[in-house]
Amino acid sequence: MSRTQPPLEDDEAPRRGRRSARPPGGSPPEPPEAETTPLALEAQRRYLNYALSVITSRALPDVRDGLKPVQRRILYAMQHDLRLTPDAKFRKSAAVVGDVMGKYHPHGDSSIYEAMVRLAQDFVMRAPLVSGHGNFGSIDGDAPAAMRYTEAKLRPLAMELLSELGQRTVDWRPNYDGTRSEPIVLPSRFPNLLVNGVQGIAVGMATSIPPHNLGEVIDACVALIDTPDLSIFRLLTNIKGPDFPTGGQLHATKKELETVYTAGQGSLKLRGEWQLEEPEDKRGAPQIIITSIPYAVERKAIVEKIADVILSKKLPALVDVRDESTEEVRVVLELKRASDPQLVMAYLYKHTPLAINVQVNLTCLVPTEKADVSTPRRLNLHEILTNFLEFRHTTVTRRIEFQLGELRQRIHILEGFEKVFDALDEVIKIIRRSEGKADAADKLMKRFALSEEQVDAILELRLYRLARLEILVVQRELAEKRAEANKLQALLASDTKRWHLVRDELLELRRSYSDRRRTKVVGAIEEPEYQEEDFIIAEDANVILSSQGWVKRVREVRDLSTTRLRDGDTVLAAIAGSTRASVAFFSNLGSCYVCRIHDVPPSSGYGDPVQKLFKLGDGERMIAMYSFDPRALEVPPPSEGATDPEPPLAVAVTRGGQGFRFSLRPHRDPSTRAGRRFARLNEGDEVFAVLPPGARDEDIVLCASSDGHALGVSAGELPSLAGPGKGSMLMKLEEGERLIATTLALGSNEVLTVETDKGKILDLRADKIAGARGGKGHPIVKRDRFARGVPTPVVAPTLEVS
Repeated sequence: MSRTQPPLEDDEAPRRGRRSARPPGGSPPEPPEAETTPLALEAQRRYLNYALSVITSRALPDVRDGLKPVQRRILYAMQHDLRLTPDAKFRKSAAVVGDVMGKYHPHGDSSIYEAMVRLAQDFVMRAPLVSGHGNFGSIDGDAPAAMRYTEAKLRPLAMELLSELGQRTVDWRPNYDGTRSEPIVLPSRFPNLLVNGVQGIAVGMATSIPPHNLGEVIDACVALIDTPDLSIFRLLTNIKGPDFPTGGQLHATKKELETVYTAGQGSLKLRGEWQLEEPEDKRGAPQIIITSIPYAVERKAIVEKIADVILSKKLPALVDVRDESTEEVRVVLELKRASDPQLVMAYLYKHTPLAINVQVNLTCLVPTEKADVSTPRRLNLHEILTNFLEFRHTTVTRRIEFQLGELRQRIHILEGFEKVFDALDEVIKIIRRSEGKADAADKLMKRFALSEEQVDAILELRLYRLARLEILVVQRELAEKRAEANKLQALLASDTKRWHLVRDELLELRRSYSDRRRTKVVGAIEEPEYQEEDFIIAEDANVILSSQGWVKRVREVRDLSTTRLRDGDTVLAAIAGSTRASVAFFSNLGSCYVCRIHDVPPSSGYGDPVQKLFKLGDGERMIAMYSFDPRALEVPPPSEGATDPEPPLAVAVTRGGQGFRFSLRPHRDPSTRAGRRFARLNEGDEVFAVLPPGARDEDIVLCASSDGHALGVSAGELPSLAGPGKGSMLMKLEEGERLIATTLALGSNEVLTVETDKGKILDLRADKIAGARGGKGHPIVKRDRFARGVPTPVVAPTLEVS
């Protein structure tokens, strides 16, 4: 059984997806012509529309009330729709978010809740506008509880933004769906843009306005009312600079502040405060107490960073860190005895978030001639205050006009009462003889020359008001209203008087809400100079490097044969020196890696792979290690303007028979993890050995090749390179042959020990194999080949400890 449907009306057919009927005997309607537009222009247009929407409707605050749209809608919904005034009960945050999202702000609930939470956090807002009940997050970076668990209402200061809304002081516009109206801007009674500041990122621009002290900002406004052309330098006598809710020290001179506030952008240095707390026990060590932290930095992040410094032993003077904070910040740093707290804090300010740079960007929306259109501009301090004061002056003027209109309406009613009170009997007779309210109104208007509003008020009058004494009350009220109206008329007639009223209201706000400054402006100070070694305890230590690339630091070593090594590993090198001295590691790929002996991890076991200290390439391994302790090797700093390599010089020999000398002076200071180059190698070649530094010209470089040849060359014959290079031919090799052993002989009787492929050990005396650089050398064996050099046993360092 089919169910019939009523025929569709013509205007309903498109909505139901039906095609309109073809006209009888006519042709089908022609489709509209498609409009062709270049893709680039259309993409540009749509992107600009999106950017404009983000700038004006989401990311940037208005210069007049200092609020972003979401913040403005939250405050308005709490006051107008939910009646969450300061004397009301708390309501669930979910109710606030739902009202704002459903009526005014059609975006995600999480963004609305985050904005409301920010308005309630006293460590974010200098003057919070929302009173939160429940977990609204913490300065440690803890997230707030879900909106279903927290409650909120407005603070008294928020009412200073909203209290004049019902007096036609600002313009209104329809909400997103046109079902209700919302204010374009709130009639703020104080410069909220500077007091609470704002952070925002739009498309192609951003804003970063730090918070300021309410009392100081109002003082600057009052000074600007008194002297409109006041310079920014003079304004800074009232506004000392940003005033962050978390306190701290602002390191900026007045000249630097003037530059930032004049340009509307810049950077200011902010750091936490500390004090020294002496121990109760004389044998104890003093403690550093951090009492404030920089704005927008999580306290937990600072504590963790300081703990990392302690664990990495980069600051030996610092023993421990504890967070004993409650509502006030109290981070305790334990020091070793005889430590310099100034140096410790100088290090922490440089390497932890205890000191930050606060970016200032005074970009905001400025109204145009059209009430609902604003444009983004970067303003200076004078322009921000001037815009607010002009807005405040306009708001006060519109408020007075509204109040005067209300007074005149009331005076008009009272004048009607005054007319009829002398003829009450006649009025009663007219009403009794009339046929209804409308008839009575017409007769009263004709008899007493009253208006409709006056007649309506008379007819609604209660009978007890007809008593004889009530006329005195009416006359007294009428006199008061007329006097008040005269005052308002005088205010409207005088621009100067209205400015005085604005000034007085600002001072009243200052008396009610201002508090003391929290951030200290200390200007530029000189930090104590320190070097990294200042924080290293000077003590002698030994560093042991194994052939497989394991390195460790030990306090002392007497016999290297007893040190712990992995199976099959051997000691490649061992050095001694102060923990403040540098140690250089030379690799087979021509790089030198330098660190302080203190940075080598201490260990009583195998040690750590050298790759933990440096960033090595594929196939790269260490071939030598030398100490730069002055007692082992004196390496003065490089001379200015020197072109020739300066001593001490080291000798580098490659597998391909190349050799050269290079200066160790460029390598005396710690390097980065990537190291510094000291050699540039031919393809397939590698550095075979870096011979002990300090070689004299008369010392002999002994080398042996795999084909059984040996050669001794004076060190003075090798080129001295000023930078990384390949050197020159030390020993000419046949194709496919390689050097297998080398050493530096300090005299002609010293030998180079090699082993043949048949296991025979040979000692090659320097005077027997001496020759010219670049030669093939002396043939030592004819049928055998050299397999390897016999390494000299590494002995424990003989550095005399201090």
